[in-house]
Amino acid sequence: MKIYTKTGDKGTTALFGGTRVPKHHIRIDSYGTVDELNSYIGLIRDQQIDELSKKVLVNIQDKLFTVGAVLATDPEKALLKNGQKRLNIPTISIEDITLLETEMDRMNESLPPMTHFVLPGGHQTVSFCHIARCVCRRAERLATALYELEPFEETTLQYLNRLSDYLFVLARKLSYDLQADEIQWIPQKNS
Repeated sequence: MKIYTKTGDKGTTALFGGTRVPKHHIRIDSYGTVDELNSYIGLIRDQQIDELSKKVLVNIQDKLFTVGAVLATDPEKALLKNGQKRLNIPTISIEDITLLETEMDRMNESLPPMTHFVLPGGHQTVSFCHIARCVCRRAERLATALYELEPFEETTLQYLNRLSDYLFVLARKLSYDLQADEIQWIPQKNS
């Protein structure tokens, strides 16, 4: 497989199904941001963290490829007239979302209750989680804007929403594991 094709030299790219769109199209921005998120998840996975978290992050990276495929698919070409799938594109399942919820519940069991917002930081690994969380929120914003224009499976949006929550809880868990300071945000009074 050749890496360069020269087909995008004029500022367009092909969606799954073959439709060409400008590279600045919201659909491209959506799945490009998911790709960026996937790279940050890989960065977190490369840190000195527990094996279970690494295993869950590999699963998340796989699911983000699925999210990207959903977002990269031309909805006009995805289905036949009878509603059957034309393209073999995977989807996000309720079980994928439940896994994130189960993992959050498991991690929260060992964490002190949260009484305030926390400032991102405290350790490089924790900061990577917060960056990934913010990129995930951006991916979610772009995906919801795309969804308003050209709807796709709602589980894709639900997954991105739950994933940003998961990344926040993972940041708190890693702060705890790494004995990093978790600084609460307490608004300062105006003088």
